[in-house]
Amino acid sequence: MVDLADRARAAMTERAELPGMSLLEHLEELRRRLVRSAIALVLGFFVAYYFHDRIFGFMQAPIVGALRKNHLDTQLIIHNPIDGFNMYLKISFMVGCIVASPYILYQIWLFISPGLYHHEKRWVTPFMVGTVGLFLAGAYFGYRWVFPGSLDFLFVYSKQFKPLIEINEYTDLFTTVILGLGLTFEMPVLVMFLSLFGIVSPRFLWKNLRYAVLIIFVIAAIITPTPDPLTMFVFASPMLFLYLVSIGISFLVHPARRKRKAAEAA
Repeated sequence: MVDLADRARAAMTERAELPGMSLLEHLEELRRRLVRSAIALVLGFFVAYYFHDRIFGFMQAPIVGALRKNHLDTQLIIHNPIDGFNMYLKISFMVGCIVASPYILYQIWLFISPGLYHHEKRWVTPFMVGTVGLFLAGAYFGYRWVFPGSLDFLFVYSKQFKPLIEINEYTDLFTTVILGLGLTFEMPVLVMFLSLFGIVSPRFLWKNLRYAVLIIFVIAAIITPTPDPLTMFVFASPMLFLYLVSIGISFLVHPARRKRKAAEAA
């Protein structure tokens, strides 16, 4: 960990020497990017709220399918008249963030790009495509297979009880699983940036593989909605695969490899 912190400080120090904007110009640029991102979030929220009934129907489909499969009542409940309205606001904000995320990510890239070398700026397209694509892949993996299977297991396990499922509790569970998997699938993008700046290396990632496996299973245990080891393994398996993919990505973008290629070309 000390070595990792030293690499991070060295990377920041190296880029601090790049010609660029002053501190006030950086602050003004940050303000501009934040304002534009906030506007995108507001627009995304209103677009999502316009379709809030369809969005909740999409979110409700896994629980309705699991309830029907186990011959149970599919009607969700509320404890307070305002619960339904609050739930619609919550999911509209969540979906609005997802809708606005490509534009916000682009604003983030524009903000950090002055601190990148010219050859590093060409990674903007892989960054945008990879970030959005991997998040959607993780969310779809959870929505299509993991979440419905977990619900079915839980209802079979608790078949002696009558479920009374409150909409906000279900929404929180849905958000934890789907967004949790979507975010964990972003591992290659995070590793790409850390490797691009020279903070981590393929050798470092491979050397600490056993610690990575431990951390991955801890994360899987946190976001897994069921206590059985099989479901936790289903959550952890794609993350383990993505970690191995991340090692290959780190090898491709690490500055040491680029320097060796430049030396060979010279």
